[in-house]
Amino acid sequence: MNDSVGDGGFEKAFDALFPRAARLAHRILGEQAAAEDVAAEALARTYARWRKVGSLSYLDAWVLRVTANLAIDASRRRVPEQRADAPLNMEEAAVLRHALGHALRSLPPRQREAVALRYLSDLTEAEVADAMGLSAGTVHTHVRRGLVALRVRLGYDLEGTEDAVDLA
Repeated sequence: MNDSVGDGGFEKAFDALFPRAARLAHRILGEQAAAEDVAAEALARTYARWRKVGSLSYLDAWVLRVTANLAIDASRRRVPEQRADAPLNMEEAAVLRHALGHALRSLPPRQREAVALRYLSDLTEAEVADAMGLSAGTVHTHVRRGLVALRVRLGYDLEGTEDAVDLA
């Protein structure tokens, strides 16, 4: 990426990254408006540090890491909304989303971040490793341990494969 703000480098990055950041935040928060606010904040932080991060080879992962952190922080501050008129499938989805959010928050920070970046942002383990500043093997261990802990917490069968839990 070009490190100049004035030549459209940031604007191109924004156009490419905002939709991905908003999708990631929506997966964590479950609300579109809040997700767009989080994505906008993540991109605002990117703009503020553009001279430093604009030329990073892992800029996408950096932005998505900031987005995940902001969304997790926002989810901690939110009070879940209760609606009596919601259809049953929406209630089940909300319960599942709440349980998953609670289970993710119960993970140690590095496991939570690795799982969120890997499965909620659809990054490869190598991209997660770059974003977190860790080796690919360490990321693999954090992701594997995080998934096992989520399966235990959410009651999934531990005999299944690692792909048995679809976090997306």
